[in-house]
Amino acid sequence: MTDQIHDVVKERYGAIASGAQQSCCGTSSAGCCDTPQLYNVELLEGLPADAVNLSLGCGDPVTIAGLQAGETVLDLGSGAGIDCFLAARQVGATGHVIGVDMTPAMLAKANANKAKMGVAHVEFRQGQIEALPVDSSTVDVIMSNCVINLSPDKAAVFAEAFRVLKPGGRIAVSDIVTEGDFSAELRADTAQWAECVTGAIDAQEYTGMMAAAGFTNITVVDKTNAEGIVERQPGMPYLYSARITATKP
Repeated sequence: MTDQIHDVVKERYGAIASGAQQSCCGTSSAGCCDTPQLYNVELLEGLPADAVNLSLGCGDPVTIAGLQAGETVLDLGSGAGIDCFLAARQVGATGHVIGVDMTPAMLAKANANKAKMGVAHVEFRQGQIEALPVDSSTVDVIMSNCVINLSPDKAAVFAEAFRVLKPGGRIAVSDIVTEGDFSAELRADTAQWAECVTGAIDAQEYTGMMAAAGFTNITVVDKTNAEGIVERQPGMPYLYSARITATKP
């Protein structure tokens, strides 16, 4: 099922990047497609329209990452690049930002936006977040925005994140989590998995996986009802948009 989920997710986000599909999560055009609700509007000034309009996140991980000038930042599932460009402003020209995404159409959008921005210290790499194309112990900060829930192997994602972080490095994510679990039948619904719904896991299981990977100081910074971001149907557990931070000892 792992390959099937990857294929469905790649197809969905490729369609969004090409304009063949307008909505990012579910059939609603609200929430994760309505970027100004997720970010301070002032942060978005000067960003290319394609980066802003193709922001498919469920929150703002950048403002809780505590980025410093000169740091190396990695964005898991970078899409059209919005969080990478926001991070690039904070780490400055002496820093470096890497975006990893598995969807060629999104990478093409990101690189086009990079050219519009003229930012030499941002790069985009094709790859899966369960097997990052990044050397071990080379990254100061990892960010991710509504992407880890899409992975069929979240334990591998956190293990890879731990691997590439430098000792003392940190992770700041915004993601969809649940209170409770989905039935096996709903878990098997790959279409809703790609809509950021049925791939989500209970918040305690999520943070437990982070701890199992070796992370410490795991903090759920905030957790809000995900209504308007993803669509919850009868029989589903409650869905939340959570921002979570942790460190590598």
